[in-house]
Amino acid sequence: MTTPFSTLKTLPEALLTTLSEQGFTAMTPVQERSIPLILQGRDLLVQSRTGSGKTVAFALPSLMMTKIESNRPQTLIITPTRELAEQVAEQVRTLASALPNFKAVTLYGGVPLRSQADSLAKGAHMIIGTPGRLLDHLSKGTLELGTIERIVLDEADRMLEMGFYDDILKIVSQAKRTKQRLLFSATFPERIKTLAQKLLKTPEIISITPEHTEDHIETFVISTHNKGKALQQVINSFAPASVLIFCNTKADTITLTQKLQQAGHAVTTIHGDLEQEARQEAIIRFANSSRPVLVATDVASRGIDIDNVDLVVNYDLPFDKEVYTHRIGRTGRAGASGRAVSLYTPGSTKTAYILEEAKNLALETVRNGRDFKIVSHFETIALNGGKKQKLRKGDILGTFCKEIGLEANQIGAITLMANRTYIAIDKAVVKKTLSMLKSIRIKKRKYIAWQLD
Repeated sequence: MTTPFSTLKTLPEALLTTLSEQGFTAMTPVQERSIPLILQGRDLLVQSRTGSGKTVAFALPSLMMTKIESNRPQTLIITPTRELAEQVAEQVRTLASALPNFKAVTLYGGVPLRSQADSLAKGAHMIIGTPGRLLDHLSKGTLELGTIERIVLDEADRMLEMGFYDDILKIVSQAKRTKQRLLFSATFPERIKTLAQKLLKTPEIISITPEHTEDHIETFVISTHNKGKALQQVINSFAPASVLIFCNTKADTITLTQKLQQAGHAVTTIHGDLEQEARQEAIIRFANSSRPVLVATDVASRGIDIDNVDLVVNYDLPFDKEVYTHRIGRTGRAGASGRAVSLYTPGSTKTAYILEEAKNLALETVRNGRDFKIVSHFETIALNGGKKQKLRKGDILGTFCKEIGLEANQIGAITLMANRTYIAIDKAVVKKTLSMLKSIRIKKRKYIAWQLD
């Protein structure tokens, strides 16, 4: 039995309406167990896989307890990566859309410090950031944590894997008036327990049964000395609509992306050296299916919440078994089925764990009788306006259908960001759309539009 959000007695009607509009009617297990305790002011140590609804589990009660009239930071959410910080911020802003004057500020690298400092100077209710950039602002005096009442560590195990243990302690030590600390982690390694002992006061411990089980994800391993050939045979055989391919290094992602492009696949890439905007746009194009193949380093193994990933391929196996678990968790989400294939180089001792984790699939049994291409009939265009300009999906759909004359099936996913909007458009009408947008207004305003490269 699932419990509806309406049973939360202190939940404002405006937030309940927003939840309903977003399709959230009943709480997931992590939400059902966490939210009431957070509202009671308890410290929590929560183990819950990505995709289980944990962002809403800590964001909703944080919003419920926010004093909007006090334009000072009250909640600090620390995440391991820029992508996760942006994803959490997007979820928070969506939930808070019915709360007038609520403001959340994101602090992460790849964005000028000055522009972030200017945003902080104007006030905010919630701060969402990565450890390194938070410390940058604290050292320069552009961020003060004296009014922070609760701290959330999201994907805490990933932060420890990335070496942020001391940074977390430094940040938390400067939030001296904190009343509540919430630690969310996908796994419970020993260092998480050590961190919890240092930061949490008599916490309630919650462990959610993993959502991703063998019933949802089929896992296979292929032993091969020719990974390029094996990958193409896997694509030919499985014929996925979308595939997320993991490499261990930036150089390998670039090389493999080029090979897949030359083979005719619609592919994009993401790795840590890309600017934040480029990383964000790669994720958007993968999510809206205009680039249904994404080649990535482990920057994409967490924090990317895309429900319709048909297949995950470990082109390079990670040496850490926990990272493997998070990678394959990108498919089979929300109860859907998924498949994961790992390419294993015989004799590799550091990645031999996969031989016990997955079913062996002999390469000669993988069908290779066709040359399957993963393509898309969509491209993505961008507008230089978004939520801050009060744009809504309905405004864009109305304009594109009524003014430009597009059919509804020629318009794909619409992604609204703070100052930019991305729209998947049928390739056949991209030129027409861009041309007409030069003279057409959306909500009485002209916007610059361009196609992503």
